[in-house]
Amino acid sequence: HPGVVAIPTALAMSEYAGGVDGREFLTVVALATDFICRCGLATRPGESKLPYGWHLTTLYGAMTAAFVAARLLRMHAEAMTNAVGIAYHQASGNGQCVQDGALTKRMGPGMAVRSGIASALMAKRGITGAHNCLEGKAGLYKVYHMGAYSREKLINELGKRFEGVNVSIKPYPCCRGVHAFCDAGLALASKYDIEPGEVQSILIECGEGTYGLLGSPLEFKATPRNPVDSQFSIVWGVGSALARRRVSLDDFTWESIKSPDILGLTAKTDVQIDHDFDRGDQGIEPARVTVTMKGGAVYVEQCDLPTGTPSRPLSFADIERKYRNLLEHAGQPIAAANALISEASGGSI
Repeated sequence: HPGVVAIPTALAMSEYAGGVDGREFLTVVALATDFICRCGLATRPGESKLPYGWHLTTLYGAMTAAFVAARLLRMHAEAMTNAVGIAYHQASGNGQCVQDGALTKRMGPGMAVRSGIASALMAKRGITGAHNCLEGKAGLYKVYHMGAYSREKLINELGKRFEGVNVSIKPYPCCRGVHAFCDAGLALASKYDIEPGEVQSILIECGEGTYGLLGSPLEFKATPRNPVDSQFSIVWGVGSALARRRVSLDDFTWESIKSPDILGLTAKTDVQIDHDFDRGDQGIEPARVTVTMKGGAVYVEQCDLPTGTPSRPLSFADIERKYRNLLEHAGQPIAAANALISEASGGSI
């Protein structure tokens, strides 16, 4: 989730600093994206023997935001390093919010941005921070990941290869691991014109990693306690796709988790592990969804790679559709919304 840290920090600090042109703004976002992605790629929760323990967006986000803020404040290298060290002293974020369905899952990146900006402002005033934040004896990889990381992944081709080009755009407002299941559910609904009331049962098959985070306990995945539970549920993603032939922000609200149309399908759903789908730390695991109809027909759809990845990119129409759906929840009208779409489609930004 690089953008949720890099972009808000860059927007806020560009306004604060003043005089930041588009080239500088995009440069900072690209560098910050590369940094936070490299931090994540260099280690994974499974390697650190702390599965799902750290909320990595928040953990790495504080230092990322400090870099962005310090760069836009035009601080010299020593002060920038201090800013990152101050941010590391505040770095945190854990995965218990996912287990409990707490809204701190959404607040974590904002907390990281706040910490990063404050760190840069403190460094500008002369406060110092640790310099060897990543690889030191008490650096991030030793403290938070038990020393399990790849230095090659962290710094290989630094300044030549930028990980931003490999970042996916999420078409659905839920955990990325749910997306292949949403794709499968939408494909089934479209191909076979499935009538939800005629569904007898649904079987979801997934890898062990997906099952641990997104498939169990089935009680909370099929009947979410709160919207966060629904966003971390392959059962809910498939149910939304089949019931409504969409998976949008409107399907992950307090109102929607009580909706009979989706709950009627999730109550008929079972989840099983297929170890052929196990990927360990090697990326998103595939999805297989089997729908059995009351009349006896059986429909199966497998999705090996979700839409939105660089090799399966979203169309501009898909992005516009997501953009407009999000604007409906913005809380206030965005006057320039249509102009931005027009400019983007014309390639002028």
